[in-house]
Amino acid sequence: MVRGLTLLLLFQFCGEFISRMLDLPIPGKVLGMGLLLLGLMTNLVKIKWLEEAAELLLSNMALFFVPAGVGVMVYGDLIAAEWLPISVATILSTFVVMAVTGKLAQKLETPEQGDVE
Repeated sequence: MVRGLTLLLLFQFCGEFISRMLDLPIPGKVLGMGLLLLGLMTNLVKIKWLEEAAELLLSNMALFFVPAGVGVMVYGDLIAAEWLPISVATILSTFVVMAVTGKLAQKLETPEQGDVE
């Protein structure tokens, strides 16, 4: 488990380092996940090395929502003042994501001409 947590933190650190050194608009955590994906795809990192650490993090995932809940409480006045734009953006983005996901699913499920079902 220590190896898995170390690898996860190392990839996160590398992503943060690259993001800050190159002044990229992409968050370092996202770059770190991309680097981890590359490591897994090229078999430089074995899935079995990460399994135990991933299970630990997933089983305690509810704890990761505590900071977001505290943030909502801290910025409650701002959220109350801007409830309409927040609600509209949330609803619109939900429908956009659903539409894009549906179209993509249809495109991926549609057999190409010449394919036998």
